[in-house]
Amino acid sequence: MNLIGPETIGPDLDTALLLCASALATAKGIGALVSVAVVDGGGNLVAFVRMDGAEIAGPTLAVDKAYTAVAHRVATDVLGALAGPGGPLQGLASAAGGRYICFGGGKPLWAEGRVVGGVGVSGGTVEQDIACVNAASDRWPYAPPVDSAS
Repeated sequence: MNLIGPETIGPDLDTALLLCASALATAKGIGALVSVAVVDGGGNLVAFVRMDGAEIAGPTLAVDKAYTAVAHRVATDVLGALAGPGGPLQGLASAAGGRYICFGGGKPLWAEGRVVGGVGVSGGTVEQDIACVNAASDRWPYAPPVDSAS
């Protein structure tokens, strides 16, 4: 954990690499080939890993899933229902140049009641990506607020 400033806490490199390792261990266990990204509270990349043989879209999608989770303070699978046809956030996926990802694999990292980073996983099925991102976020030393959807 890195205290970046008097009011900003976010994942330092060692913590980010620990989160990546947790996601990779889960991916290996379920037979998925994934890319994993950890970003800070501003959506800036802290750590990234890509398994040998992982799909070519994974690096972009993993980073964007982490970014989306930070920007909207919610897991990306939750955004899917909200951003779909008739949802209150319909069209979100086309905003910001298409950077917002509205399917599973991204989760925000919470500390002291606010989002301070995010994790994104891409390369497996949506279910595999969610399992891997959950493994990573479970290693985060802070719990999300009780009322959060992440």
